[in-house]
Amino acid sequence: MPCSSPLRLLSLLIFLVSPCTVSAQPAPEPVLAAKSWILIDHMTNQVLTANDPDSRAEPASLTKLMTAYLTFKALKAGTITEQQETRISTAAWRQEGSRTFIDPRTPVSVGDMIRGVIVQSGNDACIALAELLGGSEADFVTMMNREAKRLGMNNTHFMNSNGLSHPDHYSTARDLATLAGAIIRDFPEYYGLYSIKSFTYNRITQSNRNRLLLIDPTVDGMKTGQTKEAGFCLVGSALREPKRLVGVVLGASSDNARVQEMLKLLNYGFKSHDLMRIYAANQPLSQFRIWKGAEKLVNAGFTQDLVISLPKGKNNKIEPILESRQPVFAPLTKGQEIGTLTLTIDDEFYGSFPVVALADVPRAGFFGRMRDSIVLWFKSL
Repeated sequence: MPCSSPLRLLSLLIFLVSPCTVSAQPAPEPVLAAKSWILIDHMTNQVLTANDPDSRAEPASLTKLMTAYLTFKALKAGTITEQQETRISTAAWRQEGSRTFIDPRTPVSVGDMIRGVIVQSGNDACIALAELLGGSEADFVTMMNREAKRLGMNNTHFMNSNGLSHPDHYSTARDLATLAGAIIRDFPEYYGLYSIKSFTYNRITQSNRNRLLLIDPTVDGMKTGQTKEAGFCLVGSALREPKRLVGVVLGASSDNARVQEMLKLLNYGFKSHDLMRIYAANQPLSQFRIWKGAEKLVNAGFTQDLVISLPKGKNNKIEPILESRQPVFAPLTKGQEIGTLTLTIDDEFYGSFPVVALADVPRAGFFGRMRDSIVLWFKSL
């Protein structure tokens, strides 16, 4: 049931929104020379623009984002270290395509293999890491698919660790953005590797294929990919304080095209949207009725600032509706979800956000619980 009128919430919302963008006009969404794309605000996880983002496509070397994710996970868990060295199999050494030029006669460190994967896009380094972490590439691929499912990459299936073409190896722009965002969120201590512009191994220096690192100083990642079937692909991320954006462009016609289209996508996102604090942390939005509790009411709101990415010129077009998931029973703990705030812009759905209890509410005594049980019974008649 609604627990506060939209007018009351709207007046509060306008008070909190920065007034500097009131006169700004929303920018038209870009049209890219690519098969599919998506742009996401990393802080709010909101899609700012997209075209065919759930269409399955060959991810090519963007696959290596998952190989890196699992490697970072093992490093963080302490099951491997960057200094650890391992022997390279003949299968890894013989990998076709882009290579780090690891040698089966020479042990290689995990740190060098990671940089080989991220900077040089080495297919051989991918196989070596897969064998180290999974025992075999086939078992590592099972780990990749399990992790993809856990992250919510519902339209992704991997058949190898490096992105070589296979009819059952596919992903989507949305899923790859999810994976890129997970790397930034879960492994900030390793994300800086994606901004390395070149890496030398075995006396061979190779430049990072992500030319955006040389063009836009705000870009600090992430990965390129290219095969005949996939076309030219790019996952890019840029930080222009306080906003970080993650973009995915799939199926461009050339290296130059994917770079220019990604720049177009990122520039649109930074120019067209503003981060807005809609409600402050621990600020009561309303009070919800609590049944069978020591208190009859509890303040409802957010334990962290509610920040959204809002199109310019739309801050006075927002309509919020707050709803309680009645009946709500004690005991309650602070942070427990008890309602939903729904936002619309120009009468179109914008997003829903969970509202939580801002205080603990213990259970009432026997007679208090009995009284509320009787009241609820009469309400149900």
